Amino acid sequence: MPFIIDLLKITVSKGASDLHLAVGSPPQVRIRGSLVPLDFPVFTPADTQGLCYSVITDMQKKKFEETHELDFSFSQEGVSRFRANLYYDRGAVAGAFRVIPHEIPTIDALGLPPMIREVIKAPRGFVLVTGPTGSGKTTTLAAMIDAINQSRHEHIITIEDPIEYIFSHKSCLVNQREIGQDSSSFSEALRHILREDPNVVLVGEIRDMETMEGALTIAETGHLTFGTLHTNSAVQTISRVIDIFPPNQQPEVRSSLSLSLVAVLSQALIPRCDTTGRVLAAELMIPNAAIRNLIRENKIHQIYSQLQLGQEKYGMQTLNQALASLVNKGIISEEDAYNRSSDVEELKQTISSGLISKGGLTGVVRGDGVGDINNSAIGAMDNRSDGGNNKPFSGIDFGNL
Repeated sequence: MPFIIDLLKITVSKGASDLHLAVGSPPQVRIRGSLVPLDFPVFTPADTQGLCYSVITDMQKKKFEETHELDFSFSQEGVSRFRANLYYDRGAVAGAFRVIPHEIPTIDALGLPPMIREVIKAPRGFVLVTGPTGSGKTTTLAAMIDAINQSRHEHIITIEDPIEYIFSHKSCLVNQREIGQDSSSFSEALRHILREDPNVVLVGEIRDMETMEGALTIAETGHLTFGTLHTNSAVQTISRVIDIFPPNQQPEVRSSLSLSLVAVLSQALIPRCDTTGRVLAAELMIPNAAIRNLIRENKIHQIYSQLQLGQEKYGMQTLNQALASLVNKGIISEEDAYNRSSDVEELKQTISSGLISKGGLTGVVRGDGVGDINNSAIGAMDNRSDGGNNKPFSGIDFGNL
């Protein structure tokens, strides 16, 4: 049986995003979204238990054996940092390990829309990063928080489960709080956070009404607040935020959201044609006066048309516009774009129009949106449609926040 450090080294060396350990199977790694078995014998229950238990403490072992679930993160010196989940599979221990590089990728290297650099300048308000599991939300948020950490002189507090990327104190003071270790829950941490004098708050995952209510309150009280949801579009995100509350509270929530929302970034990772990894495709909504009114008046279904029209003036883009741009640049295939689109006919028309988005960075990403800061990413930045100048838009009216 191999040692866990050997398997983790192989995972990183292959550029994989995840390592999976399960009984009756050899170890498998996820490369470009697909699982690939490694050349090892199939594991027995004793094998998987020994491997998984070798990276946890006695206290974590006790908790795992009581609850049969364990989320945690750890660093392996000379290899990488990892987020792990241990669970039981037909009575045997199994594990999933996600690679988290020590170096936080930059906004440019991830290929985020240029308008994101304006979003993170907001003095206050609510920013939501959304997408399915494995779409790179954590990495995108880390890049945004690290950019703030380098450019502002403020207090950043993150609430995470578990802590993934480690932030050093740069221009900002950064406190990272882990659920289960530093606080009992997201909602409980948010109840006390205003007493900790934050300027910027990151809520790792908004899972329930209490956490959403706390995040909205913090944004309303003059703090720049980041959060994540498992939604696939900006319109779906707005609906999810409102629908998490009972009907009698929804008018007030719509009013609050219309005033505090800074941006919704909904993203997906698409395989690259050159097979070097995956590339980020992002839908970005920047609420203008029309969108704020639509939220307030509960006309959520009309927001998409504003997104379609808001690219030049406000720096917005729909996911179909992002996908079409990547297809027209030869970065992704039409088939992969169609598989990710919720409106294939509209996407075909957008591709035919020859759209090339201003957000056309092509940094290599893999796994959870982890940026591979290498020559491919750096070279791609020189080929942007904006000439590499990263010119800011003027779409955010901070006076509305």
